[in-house]
Amino acid sequence: MELTPGQQRVLFAVIVIVLAGLGIFVLSSRHNGTTATPAPSPTTAPPASGASSSSAAAAASASASSVPPATVPPAPPPATTASGANIYEWLPFSQSDLTAASKATITFASDYVNWSYTETKAAYGAKLASVATPQEVTTLEFDQFGTAAATQQMVTDKQVSTGSGTIESISSFGASPTSITFSVNVTQKLASTTGTKTSAPTYAITAISTGTGWQVSNIQLSTVGNQ
Repeated sequence: MELTPGQQRVLFAVIVIVLAGLGIFVLSSRHNGTTATPAPSPTTAPPASGASSSSAAAAASASASSVPPATVPPAPPPATTASGANIYEWLPFSQSDLTAASKATITFASDYVNWSYTETKAAYGAKLASVATPQEVTTLEFDQFGTAAATQQMVTDKQVSTGSGTIESISSFGASPTSITFSVNVTQKLASTTGTKTSAPTYAITAISTGTGWQVSNIQLSTVGNQ
């Protein structure tokens, strides 16, 4: 049965909400999930006087075999609706695409916010090249090192930026090319001879599928508006 325009809008809103929660879950599972610690082996009493060494070895072997092996948290199950339908059937990307796109986005955010006055424009661009499109790399190189005055200010003040990014939600997605835009909180600590400043702006970061992987094609402050 064909959905009415109103039903289509409601369905789209549900998909976006579910994807936002799924994106956060995928990221938190990858960054917070750790290998389970095996339970400690029970302490065995020393063998009684006269007990053979082979009996002691057998007891130790049995004790070791009783320790459960370390386990890895299972991958998150596919997102489904209340009716059991897999929402990825309605989207232009798969669950593995979402995982790959989020990983590329987090790596990009880290490379974007970590830089030093000792770096060159070429070095900064090379660092971003593995997770950003050539066009975006060129733009960011200019933003960071585009003018002699800006570069000189970095060197004079001995500016060093450190930080990381955290995905908060999925704000939109598209096709041709397949793209996912994440809302990413980027924490930054900027140290210089004039003092230290901290900030935590939220960016809209768009990752696109290039056929061989996912790369960031655009970043802008969320306050600027939709891309």
